[in-house]
Amino acid sequence: MTMDEFTARQLRDEIAAGRLKSVDVVQSLFARIDRVEPVVGAYLSLFKNEALAAAEEVDRKVARGGAVGLLAGVPVAIKDNMCTQVGATTCASKILANFHSPYDAHVVERLKAADAVIVGKTNMDEFAMGSSTENSGLKQTVNPWDAARVPGGSSGGSAAATAARLCYAALGSDTGGSIRQPAAFCGVVGLKPTYGRVSRYGLVAYGSSLDQIGPLTVDVADAALMLGVIAGHDPRDSTSVDERTAPVCDYLARLDEPPAGLRIAIVPEFNAAADIDTRNAIDEALEVYRRQGVELIEVSMPNFQYAVAVYYVIATAEASSNLARYDGVHYGHRSAEACDLVEVYSKSRAEGFGDEVKRRIMLGTFALSSGYYDAYYLRALKVRNLIRGDFMSAFEKADCIVMPVSPTTAFKIGEKTADPLQMYMADIYTIAANLSGVPGISIPCGFDTRGLPIGLQIMTPAFTEEKLLRIGRMFEKHTEWHKRKPEA
Repeated sequence: MTMDEFTARQLRDEIAAGRLKSVDVVQSLFARIDRVEPVVGAYLSLFKNEALAAAEEVDRKVARGGAVGLLAGVPVAIKDNMCTQVGATTCASKILANFHSPYDAHVVERLKAADAVIVGKTNMDEFAMGSSTENSGLKQTVNPWDAARVPGGSSGGSAAATAARLCYAALGSDTGGSIRQPAAFCGVVGLKPTYGRVSRYGLVAYGSSLDQIGPLTVDVADAALMLGVIAGHDPRDSTSVDERTAPVCDYLARLDEPPAGLRIAIVPEFNAAADIDTRNAIDEALEVYRRQGVELIEVSMPNFQYAVAVYYVIATAEASSNLARYDGVHYGHRSAEACDLVEVYSKSRAEGFGDEVKRRIMLGTFALSSGYYDAYYLRALKVRNLIRGDFMSAFEKADCIVMPVSPTTAFKIGEKTADPLQMYMADIYTIAANLSGVPGISIPCGFDTRGLPIGLQIMTPAFTEEKLLRIGRMFEKHTEWHKRKPEA
């Protein structure tokens, strides 16, 4: 068994038992990164010296017979919109190209406490605004299955790194599908937890009522392992849910126990929007469940069709507010051409932000402006509640909802950049979970005729991640899709 064939859980067990040394694993991984990263372009920065030092400390703990964390010596990657004291936190934007955070994000603290080895920061769409990672202001990332295609976005770097085995797990953030969609495009597992399950402290905000941090892994068991490390209450985040209200459990303990009497809801009118390869793969995945005695129920979600429109009003409005802090005064890029305070603001932002970020700031500012707030933003909030109602109604009839992750597999680089509306529609299946705050997961469920991965999306009620992971594991145990990986 070669190093890149281990899952994170298997690797953790080998290191904790002393059968493998974390230093050897990290050195092997960086050798692979040296070979593969120039093609994939998944990382914006690498922390080789710091990673080796952390690995040595884990090996010393094991040698002394001391206790080690849940991720003992496992190399992981971090999306570059999460603050780290080591290296820069850029959000793949020129405006933050030289920003160094004075503190670690909550999830980074949790990873370190679990003895994970952080190997670097991954590429993304600038400020997490995009569905292909083509909006990065710093570099291009490609899909490991086909270098002419996008890895998805905005967590494309984390998905590509996981698929190419340039890390054993990664963290991404999901505002409208930004974990699940790139996970589907790259053939890995991507989990968006319930809003409030994982602290957003230290996550650079895009849409504050939508953003959620989650893991990208090679299988469901690794996703359960990672969630167990990062989930839990954080008093520094006012949206973090108290564990007395929603306890964090051992997500691995009952992972292999299928939920009894499982009922799956399907929404036929929206599955029909996917291409033929995707529809066939989803139908075959549902048949896997049916053979295990699962009941399939058709449900109607009439307001689901408005999710994209609602999302792009609410998300851009929140983005215009959150990104107002990048003004060339407090931190980040400051224009050398500015002659007065107004020019410091205008030129710094014009030079530092990319086109898509500017587009969303302008859309959001318009939606919040006097005379348009009621017509757009307030109305979007009302429809958001209707979409939540659709989910609640569906979950009264079934335990989970299953649908595609994306209408198509990974598209070619440059194919949709000239048409923002077409790009936005790539998130048609994922956005509603963020609007409603429910958890969702993407699991590999097949390949199209071009050999590109297809993802199966499962959603359950809020704070039922344990059930969600067990449902995903039911499918994974009866298929081999998650074991396939792109050529080196």
